[in-house]
Amino acid sequence: MKGTFAIVTLGCKTNQFESAAMAEKLEQAGYRRIDYGEGAELVIVNTCTVTAATDSQSRNLIRRARRLHPNCRVVVTGCYAQIDPSALESLPGVDLVLGNEEKADLLKCLEGDGPKIRVSDIRQARGVTFDLHTFGSRSRAFMQIQNGCNAYCSYCIIPHARGPSRSAEPQQVVEQVRTFCAAGFPEIVLTGIHIGGYGNDLQTPITLADLVGRLIQETEVRRLRLGSIEPQELSEELIELVARSERLCPHFHIPLQAGDDGVLKAMNRHYSVVYFRNLVERIKARIPDAAIGLDVITGFPGESEQAFANTMKLVEELPVTHLHVFPFSRRPGTPAASMPKQVPGHIARHRAAELRALGEVKQREFARRFIGRKLDVVVEGNARDGWRNGLSVHYLPVSLVADADLTGRLVSVHIEDRREGGLIGRISE
Repeated sequence: MKGTFAIVTLGCKTNQFESAAMAEKLEQAGYRRIDYGEGAELVIVNTCTVTAATDSQSRNLIRRARRLHPNCRVVVTGCYAQIDPSALESLPGVDLVLGNEEKADLLKCLEGDGPKIRVSDIRQARGVTFDLHTFGSRSRAFMQIQNGCNAYCSYCIIPHARGPSRSAEPQQVVEQVRTFCAAGFPEIVLTGIHIGGYGNDLQTPITLADLVGRLIQETEVRRLRLGSIEPQELSEELIELVARSERLCPHFHIPLQAGDDGVLKAMNRHYSVVYFRNLVERIKARIPDAAIGLDVITGFPGESEQAFANTMKLVEELPVTHLHVFPFSRRPGTPAASMPKQVPGHIARHRAAELRALGEVKQREFARRFIGRKLDVVVEGNARDGWRNGLSVHYLPVSLVADADLTGRLVSVHIEDRREGGLIGRISE
């Protein structure tokens, strides 16, 4: 036994997948995993750098690791480590800083002496290399099919942290999904940084719809969910696949970012408000019960009161079901960080609060339509007093009463009522 370890993960599902891969390698090497709060001998902080707030969270987690176990070894990796390794190296208690590509070589990096910073040029990254046999104690498994991004939206640092878009080979994805199926996972989520661009870089290019079709035909996946897809890459073929297959979740996560054409242009987003509206309306016409979630940024440089009003109006009119709202965060190294007409932070936060309130109304309206119906729910954990928490095919949280621990099971639930943030139901007889 090599000692205890803990991994704390910030940010996206890609980071969560990579944390699971690192944890599996450590356990195979003889380490024992414990909760971060228990004070492990080895602590890995897998960072995010999308906003200044996530940078601050990462620093706080590093400091807290030392308070929990003064002699622990702290390894920092992820996007913050990739973008600004020197800032993390200088923090008291940091023993090793690894870039995103170096995650795959974690065990080797832990052995012997070497440089404190090991961050390669992410622009030279090739392929997607992680393979997993399980996904820890989670009920749903995340499958990384793609990494990197070529879009270079004016506000986003992620292309600099993740490198160029690169895809896993289709057969690699098929085999990984089969492995997760054999491990008993009732739902698998396809993730990446820019999955709508999947397959463009392969020697024999294919589309995301091609890959999804193969997974439905060649694996026994019970429930397959798609991660975030850019609006201009959400093809009619993919929408039709979701409409026809009961094994594909009718759930679309589509980044809108702004409902004003001038702001979209400044963001370097390559679609119009009219295009986005038509896309959402086409999805709803084909799949009336589809869950459609949007990402929206408030307070982007130059966003006037009228521009924000245009965003509010668009979201209010669209048949969307939930929102992920972020006040604009200036990221050094991005064009938006030095744009004129920066919006004061308190205004950006106020606008975000308005949009979040609208999103809550949208989610309540969407949830209400399922009262009295039966839904398939993946049970994700136990709450208290006999209640269990789960997730429906439509991405709605469901609380249900069950005598047994059903974590990791796919069950049919009769929905009886709505509660704040989701639904209430009972196991269907």
